[in-house]
Amino acid sequence: MAALGIFQFLWVWNDLFVGIVMTGGNENTAPITVAVNLLIGNTSGAGGELIPAAAFLSILIPLFVFIVLQRFFVRGLLAGSVKG
Repeated sequence: MAALGIFQFLWVWNDLFVGIVMTGGNENTAPITVAVNLLIGNTSGAGGELIPAAAFLSILIPLFVFIVLQRFFVRGLLAGSVKG
């Protein structure tokens, strides 16, 4: 169940971008994934160094969730394996 929860969290985190774009999200209340995309569109030469920093910040939450729940993730992956 924990592995399923981790996969679901990561799936929803990535799909959040699509949901906001399809509904025409507001820049002021956009989630971080949409804000990174808007940053890419707004930087035409100047400010290009902000994109890698913003992408790193957007991965911190999923990375933290994965690290904290890694033992459940591995246990879920190995649950059906056969020892040989």
